[in-house]
Amino acid sequence: MPAFPVGALVDTNVWLDVMTANPQWGPWSSRALLGAAARGSLVINQLVYSELLVGFDAIEPLDDFLRRFGVVRSGLPWDAAFLTAKAYQRYRASGGKRHSPMPDFYIGAHALAAGLTLLTRDDRVYRTYFPNLSVISP
Repeated sequence: MPAFPVGALVDTNVWLDVMTANPQWGPWSSRALLGAAARGSLVINQLVYSELLVGFDAIEPLDDFLRRFGVVRSGLPWDAAFLTAKAYQRYRASGGKRHSPMPDFYIGAHALAAGLTLLTRDDRVYRTYFPNLSVISP
């Protein structure tokens, strides 16, 4: 795997920070997005896309927003299902109580399986259950 893969899968929290001009995290997320874009493609998958759509009444405004960043849509790779299952299994074995953290595990597994860096503000799950994943976080 290269030192910095050719793209970054951008987590929902980073997009929301930028969209809402979050006073605490917006500046960091904006800088991180620009830095990742300078190194490669900004990528989203169906999970991030659907989480973002919760705040919209139609698809077009979100698509217009993402187009301004040149976002690449990438479907979940099948290999990510196995990585997700094993990460979730370790989570539950270590006492994890949440019964539906699967989107986070799928996002981490997608980035790992596709050789992407993950850009996120909340790296705890990713660093714990995907130690080989390249992560950019505060």
